[in-house]
Amino acid sequence: MQRRDFLLGAAAGCLIAPAGARTADDPFRLGVASGSPLPDSVVLWTRILTDPLNASILPLAYSVRWEVAHDQAFARIAAKGSAQALPSLAHSVHVDVKGLAPGRWYWYRFMLGDAVSPVGRTRTAPAADEMPDVLKLAVASCQHWEFGSYGAHRHIAQAAPDLVAFLGDYIYEWGPYSLQHPERALRVDESFTLAQYRARYAQYKSDPRLQAAHLAAPWIVTWDDHEVANDYARDVDERLAVDFAARRAAAYQAFYEHMPVRLAVPRANAFGEMRIYQRYDWGRLARFHVLDDRQYRATHACPPKNRGGSSSITRACKALADPHRSMLGAAQEAWLNDGLKTSPARWNILAQQTPMAQSSQLPVMAPGAGRFWNDGWDGYPAARARLFQALSASKAANPVVLAGDVHTFYASDLQNDFDRPASKRNPVIASEFCGTSVTSSSRPQARTQQYVEMNPHVKYGRSDKRGFMLMEVKPKKTVTLFVGLDDVRDPNSGAQTLASFVVEDGVAGAKRL
Repeated sequence: MQRRDFLLGAAAGCLIAPAGARTADDPFRLGVASGSPLPDSVVLWTRILTDPLNASILPLAYSVRWEVAHDQAFARIAAKGSAQALPSLAHSVHVDVKGLAPGRWYWYRFMLGDAVSPVGRTRTAPAADEMPDVLKLAVASCQHWEFGSYGAHRHIAQAAPDLVAFLGDYIYEWGPYSLQHPERALRVDESFTLAQYRARYAQYKSDPRLQAAHLAAPWIVTWDDHEVANDYARDVDERLAVDFAARRAAAYQAFYEHMPVRLAVPRANAFGEMRIYQRYDWGRLARFHVLDDRQYRATHACPPKNRGGSSSITRACKALADPHRSMLGAAQEAWLNDGLKTSPARWNILAQQTPMAQSSQLPVMAPGAGRFWNDGWDGYPAARARLFQALSASKAANPVVLAGDVHTFYASDLQNDFDRPASKRNPVIASEFCGTSVTSSSRPQARTQQYVEMNPHVKYGRSDKRGFMLMEVKPKKTVTLFVGLDDVRDPNSGAQTLASFVVEDGVAGAKRL
């Protein structure tokens, strides 16, 4: 692989230009998107809204036309139709376009009256029996509006990936409303109602660089906590609010309204639960197990007094040893186990929210020592052990875990006992790559380096850069690049490859290139 070509998008003529400025009366001010690709179908999305900062919903339904073409000029139409943009769903549109050819690029657009949306590029997954030569994947997460500009998405669009995986924190529930990324973050205007969450999504999706990344390729998405509230667990938030279930339902509905997800439209007022964990096959090359570790998890172990949410705890917390505590819930655990057992793929990619690798905040000098953040998998060690056991028992080929959430690049080896060196009795069972944030801030690099030194299975850590990951998945190897921005405040910032790693087919563990 030529890194420069990989980063800049070597496929000439396949790049999608940024969305650019839209007129004040344009109904497609939030752009368009596609996602959830299958071999014969893809989901198209848009939302009718002329003013991103005035997200009031008129009691009108719109008939929106759509077209999918074999070419960017729309001379050869592959499919077309119309869809209703209903006020009950904030005039969002989800079109599941069926009958497409596998492994093909298509172009799409929406029309309302005389208005025509930006043209997006999308593609179907390869046929089930096909072994593609390569899958070019971009991975991103954590894009707090208040902490920088979306220069990372400009670079994702320019890389012209086949697929984008977004691992959560697409929005943050608080911050001032503006179309400009502010110079200073202010914790104001927290979202609690459906109208407030809709307004927050409209603000974020107004950004032309984020729109450009959606135009470039289909996305597969999952959520983390900030799509609802910081560090929530199942039906409990930091405030221990008695009405949190209603807030979560509003946030879930807003997520559905703004993402190109393949979900049946929930019944009216039935967004309290929404299954988003899904499985996507990329021919025989890769299977994506897209997980949800928020909706079904047990509440935090040993939380602070009179408060929910996360904290740092030691193994003296007895709840950590409870075998019944789950991160994914019993149904999702069983679904994942089945997906691993039956996977025909060369690579099994777990696309999920937060690092699985143990990360002690103190040196582990003796059994039972260490200090751990209880919002991540370290707070659910029994659930993690079950997942690792399932990985080993399934014989699924080449498991690779993707993570976000902690605003830090990490490359780690996963093993059953993190307190002992890897060996034949304690083998490396999977590789994990954690991406930094698109914008959200992190700890000083000196502290991250201490974490790396205290956790030998962590091969690399970098927290002082914002950016994303680029991956090239091939039958014989997977290469992962950690791409960091020069200046997150600059929307036109350059980007550099900070580190790159390879995982060879049949050999668990990442090696630095």
